[in-house]
Amino acid sequence: MQKMVLGHKKMVSGLVELVNANPTTQPKETVNMKCSKAATHRKTHRIPEIKFEDQRLTSFAGLVVYQSLFSRIGLKRQLSGCFRHLTVSPIFGHGVIVLLLTIHLLLGYRRLQDMRYYQDDPMVRRLLGLKRLPDVATVSRTLANLDARSVTNLRRLSRQRVLDQLRRLRLARITLDFDGSVLSTGRFAEGTAVGFNRKKKGQRSYYPLFCTIAQTGQVLDVWHRPGNVHDSNGAKAFILACIREIQAILPHCIIEVRMDSDFFSDDIVSMLDTEGVQFTISVPFERFSDLKALIENRKRWFRLNGQWSFFETNWKPSSWNDRYRFVFIRTKNRQQHKGAIQLDLFIPYEYGYDFKVIVTNKQLSAKKALTFHNGRGAQEGVFAELKSQTQMDYVPTRRKAGNQVYLLSAVLAHNLNREMQMQCYAQERNTTEKRAPLWRFEQLGTVRRKLIQRAGRLTKPQGKLTLTMSANPTVKSELLHCLEVLKQAA
Repeated sequence: MQKMVLGHKKMVSGLVELVNANPTTQPKETVNMKCSKAATHRKTHRIPEIKFEDQRLTSFAGLVVYQSLFSRIGLKRQLSGCFRHLTVSPIFGHGVIVLLLTIHLLLGYRRLQDMRYYQDDPMVRRLLGLKRLPDVATVSRTLANLDARSVTNLRRLSRQRVLDQLRRLRLARITLDFDGSVLSTGRFAEGTAVGFNRKKKGQRSYYPLFCTIAQTGQVLDVWHRPGNVHDSNGAKAFILACIREIQAILPHCIIEVRMDSDFFSDDIVSMLDTEGVQFTISVPFERFSDLKALIENRKRWFRLNGQWSFFETNWKPSSWNDRYRFVFIRTKNRQQHKGAIQLDLFIPYEYGYDFKVIVTNKQLSAKKALTFHNGRGAQEGVFAELKSQTQMDYVPTRRKAGNQVYLLSAVLAHNLNREMQMQCYAQERNTTEKRAPLWRFEQLGTVRRKLIQRAGRLTKPQGKLTLTMSANPTVKSELLHCLEVLKQAA
């Protein structure tokens, strides 16, 4: 027994000597062993000496994913085609300038002057196919020289990218949300006007009308307007054009439309019904005394849950030709008592009701129709991302066409980010009652922090162009996955 113990000790001693002689053979468990405090901390009092050298370093190594996407879809060529009608072209070309604007917004910058902070970045130059970037004055002059035809062509290209995705997905149901968003400016700009502005009263603004796709969270189309128009001003033609675009590529698809009360009119409702489009539209019932009387005189409400109750009827305003289904919703809310209160006992509340009316031609239960209509609130999230992540609310020039191109560049950056995620990641949802997006999209700001803003170095060992990045396993896995998927899609 004693000989066996001695033999075991010699074997263990030999293994220890082998491991110490060759550190690379140490088992993985020793790497994560607890370290002493002295081996963990270091002095950081000394400030290092700073040098600036041209080392072909990039702060946006993750742009290689978008380079793969842009190359696959031929984005630079398509953008250049939008401006072929212009006789005077800058050295860089109008298409390259718009592509630079799109990348500028993908990187999270806002003002045109911010281009100076990455003018020497080699990854941005490679993405644009340039040896040097244009200066800010060149970009500003190019925007000022664009015309209405340029805007029309760029708008068509942006719309076509979204339609190509819908054609590829072959969805059985597509939901369109229509609404406007205020873009304020503190100075004069061509095409702006003083209108309703909840946050910045009295400022001049634009008020573009947007059509968004609920299933993909992308902007199908945008119609630029001055800030003093009503939501529904000329909206019928825009709505019909968006519907016809969907019908052209997916003739058997069910098209649904959701809108707020500003679009409630006989023209729009009858047009949607004639086109075979399913719709829900909020009703400004305070404008119709007959509707108010129906609510006030109603004695029996059908319960949906502990908060909602409803009734419905076929009705039409006196000036309309046809009757439609009107659903009346009553929501029970607590109303705080504003008078004197007994602080030591309780805070009293009175229960009251908020009312909402929607008109629809959908053959759903009242609860499902209400849930579907409330899903249009997701469009506000799209507007919030467009303004906070792609700077849609910035007005860079005094010329209308230049501001329209900047807006379309912001929309294009947003749509391309969503397109990249749809290409690289699997669909995670089926159709829900609220028509939530089929993918769990990450905001552009999150993608920017996780992938785009990665330090890297461009080198050419043995003549082969190489992008070297930090060996972060999470970034490595996700970046290589995206590149592989985009390569296979090509």
